[in-house]
Amino acid sequence: MRRITMMLALLVLSLGLYAANVNPIATAFTNGNASALENNMDKEVDLSLPSLTKSCPGSEAIQLLSNFFSANKPSGFTVVHQAEKKTTGFYVGKLSCGQISYRVNITYKIAGDSILIQSIRIE
Repeated sequence: MRRITMMLALLVLSLGLYAANVNPIATAFTNGNASALENNMDKEVDLSLPSLTKSCPGSEAIQLLSNFFSANKPSGFTVVHQAEKKTTGFYVGKLSCGQISYRVNITYKIAGDSILIQSIRIE
């Protein structure tokens, strides 16, 4: 019984090591630095902002996010929930911009040891 418990504990710990590292993305949102997401954007990104919804190239999504951050200076960002399944994942965060808080939903795919953002929704 003790051996089975030890094996299960090791399995759970090793699964946690394979979770994608979303810290660089969270840091980019905390600092309002859209250009820091350049290496994490997929070729095509579905972007939804309070005033705009469109599917666009990753480079355009960075520019649109940059405009959003200029108009809404972030004062904090926290990851509320994260989940992954095989090669895809999502997380939900809370973006604080002064008196306003936005809910941020990001879906991504895992390519090797990097994350490629497929969609960003800020509401």
